[in-house]
Amino acid sequence: MGSPRVLVIEDDLDVSALLKRHLSGLGCQVAMADTGEEGLELAFADPPDMVVIDILLPGIDGREVIRRLRADSRTSKCHLVVSSVLDQQDLSELAVDEMLAKPFRRSSVMRLLDSFRNSPSQET
Repeated sequence: MGSPRVLVIEDDLDVSALLKRHLSGLGCQVAMADTGEEGLELAFADPPDMVVIDILLPGIDGREVIRRLRADSRTSKCHLVVSSVLDQQDLSELAVDEMLAKPFRRSSVMRLLDSFRNSPSQET
């Protein structure tokens, strides 16, 4: 498998910069979006391997982004990750593969990427 292509949908510029630095440093190709609308456009135009989604986005929120990504055949198999300060129990109804609690450390991003690389969908 080549470098994972990751789309980060995050409106906090400090958080998105940190995620980009961690993911790039771990060998990922990273695209960035700061709204749900922009994230959906990027994901549908060129489906990534993984999408990291903030829940509290302006406009189309993360819950709706997840719903639309799962409903579309182009992105239904993408590895979806929620990145949020919200309690994980409040997010348990979401159709996601992983959760990345904020604030996060580089080690959390490394575990996330390891989990993705070891997922059954990546063993082809």
